[in-house]
Amino acid sequence: MSSVRVQPKASLEAATSTAFLVVDCESIPDGRLLNLVKYCGNGLSDEQAIERAREEAREDCRKRGTTESDFIPHTFQIPVAVCVLRVGTDFSLQAVKCVDAPLYRPREIVKNFWLGLSFYSQCKLVTFNGRGFDLPLLELAAFRYGLPARDYFSRGRNRYNGDFDIMDWITNFGAARGFAGGLNLLAKLLCKPGKMVVTGEQVYEMYRAGKYQEINDYCMFDTIDTYFVFLRTRVLTGDITPEQEAELVARARKTLAAQSADFPALKQYLDNCTDWNPWP
Repeated sequence: MSSVRVQPKASLEAATSTAFLVVDCESIPDGRLLNLVKYCGNGLSDEQAIERAREEAREDCRKRGTTESDFIPHTFQIPVAVCVLRVGTDFSLQAVKCVDAPLYRPREIVKNFWLGLSFYSQCKLVTFNGRGFDLPLLELAAFRYGLPARDYFSRGRNRYNGDFDIMDWITNFGAARGFAGGLNLLAKLLCKPGKMVVTGEQVYEMYRAGKYQEINDYCMFDTIDTYFVFLRTRVLTGDITPEQEAELVARARKTLAAQSADFPALKQYLDNCTDWNPWP
């Protein structure tokens, strides 16, 4: 990605414009679509279609000798949480937003995400595996609901100089296969919370139980982890110094604490967020 560099000895206290949007999504399987496409005429309920698709995914993993997973492709998924962090040209965290809070309606989540993105058309999106999942999921959801995303599509989706997918970048654009540990590993290397109580595999059951806020809290935690990992990548590229990173992390924690009135779950995140202490 093209660099946005902090000027040497520049004050990080100065107000800056938004340059990056850090994005993460959570989704659930679409049982109706599975029935229409894969199991038409089988007489399955939507829940039964989802369970059948999950079992087929597990069986496919067993046949290929890979780690067992019941993950259903994004083409059969619906977004139920999208969280966005605004980040300045100096890489400072400006604000956290969970889209369509507190109702979290899938159609409105997608609509408001693409509408909001139109106001930040010059910003780069920062994701972890966004090219492989989050962005295709949101693009297909825009297709489903007939929502325009003109600026996003017109600027192109160049893998190397467009929006920034941390997983793509850290694996040498796919050359290093099987990046075990994912975002959770990178976050914990930085002594940030990573996965705590909730994991992605629980989202569908949580949604069925009506735990929409908890799903969005989990999504928000992943988005914040992505931001801190993004900062470390900028140390590697020389865009910021380690000292600037430490200052940005400290400021981000203050920003998150200030937003805890709107997002009470941030206290849990901050309570599990410790100072970087590398080993061995």
